[in-house]
Amino acid sequence: MTREEALALLGQHIGNERMIAHSLASEAVMRALARRLGRDEEKWALAGLLHDLDVEICNADLDVHGLEAERILAEKGLAADIVDAIRMHNEKAAGQTRSTEFQHALAAGETITGLIIATAMVYPDKKIASVKAKSVVKRMKEKAFAASVNRENIRECEKIGIPLEEFVELSLKAMGEISDRLGL
Repeated sequence: MTREEALALLGQHIGNERMIAHSLASEAVMRALARRLGRDEEKWALAGLLHDLDVEICNADLDVHGLEAERILAEKGLAADIVDAIRMHNEKAAGQTRSTEFQHALAAGETITGLIIATAMVYPDKKIASVKAKSVVKRMKEKAFAASVNRENIRECEKIGIPLEEFVELSLKAMGEISDRLGL
């Protein structure tokens, strides 16, 4: 599947612009992670872009989120490891525990985007460029801040050999490169 085909598919299933922005941010972070780890950038970027394909179909119900995306993407012939990582980004619906580098990367990569965006939103200019990695790491410790962001998912960066602060820096840089598209 090409990026253009993936964007068209995303547009068919996601109407919320914030979800589109989250998908684009996740794509950018996953591409940067693949580059850092020497993995297939296109494959990892597609996983980031398409991981929430079914979020509106299932009304963000964590009991099933990811399973419909798995079905849709398998029918489209997307590579099995991409489909698997997408299914496993929500362990609850998958009924399994993440175990591969790709699964951990997607879980951490898509989740950090929410914490970075939440951090940017408390800055006067609401720009990613103003956010420092240390601020995001500090916010990780504040359970009440962006309370819905699963800190344990973010910490899975360490399971793929990337320390938290380096992961945050990598993610900030990746998102900063598309900040215009994200409106941040």
